[in-house]
Amino acid sequence: MLCSYHRDMNPTTPTELAHSGFACFVGRPNTGKSTLLNAIVGHKVAITSPKPQTTRRAIRGIITTDDAQLIIVDTPGLHRPRTLLGERLNSEVHETLASVDVIAMCLPANEAIGPGDRFIAGQLPTHVPILALLTKTDTVSRDHIAKRLVDINAFGTEVGLDWADIVPVSAKDGANVHTVLDCLIARLPAGPMLYLSGEMTDEPIDIAIAERIREAALDGVQDELPHSIAVVVEEIEPRESGTLTDVRAKIFVERDSQKAIVIGKGGSRLKQVGTRSRKEIEQLLGTKVFLDLHVAVAKDWQRNPKQLRKLGF
Repeated sequence: MLCSYHRDMNPTTPTELAHSGFACFVGRPNTGKSTLLNAIVGHKVAITSPKPQTTRRAIRGIITTDDAQLIIVDTPGLHRPRTLLGERLNSEVHETLASVDVIAMCLPANEAIGPGDRFIAGQLPTHVPILALLTKTDTVSRDHIAKRLVDINAFGTEVGLDWADIVPVSAKDGANVHTVLDCLIARLPAGPMLYLSGEMTDEPIDIAIAERIREAALDGVQDELPHSIAVVVEEIEPRESGTLTDVRAKIFVERDSQKAIVIGKGGSRLKQVGTRSRKEIEQLLGTKVFLDLHVAVAKDWQRNPKQLRKLGF
């Protein structure tokens, strides 16, 4: 039976809640964690892409109900790292796992359980409840969903995890999104409101803008290039009129050949990146935006501690 929790429509005070705390989404890269986070929050707080390792930072989405406040931390996909960046991303995931009240492991319905899932299961702490979420259920048939739910139950037994709940969910069509929310909130401790009502994320605006640019830059690129792209916002300057904001940002890659791909012939591809990302940046800032983009090479930055610090990792 899927969980539920009682919503008190008249909490004692705005800061005294029946449930308050942190949850964490974990899983292999590209298992639908960020898309599900956005669906639960009801607002885009994390960028999404079919490219592996799109998420590079712990993004917090905040959901406030009448008597509960849930902060969901979307983490980078746990993986066997090949670079210093990969090691740091994994460290960030482990730090998050050690500090949350409930964990949800995402297992996509359109992929079989594999070694990567077993690796992640072995990294999970045993002192907090762990949910299994069968994501992307819109991509398979009902019969396949039923089979995968049985597989997940057996997987839990195999790796020694006693699932607190197993929930099939689709962020795309909304199936069971509210059920996931209920299951997470039901396992939070009592506590005060941690963020102001109405806040949906605590992500700094320069990071949010950089992520929107990186999301646009990821579209259409192949091979190793997605891993090599990083973005730093260097300036956000409102003009005196208040109706236009200048945003200056730099897209970093690791090699000159990659720089040429990002720019495109005659600057055509960089222009597309700017056009796509500008719309979302304008939504974030609430003004029209003049976006100034440049592409630079930071040689092998994923393996260079100095470059990683420069790029904010």
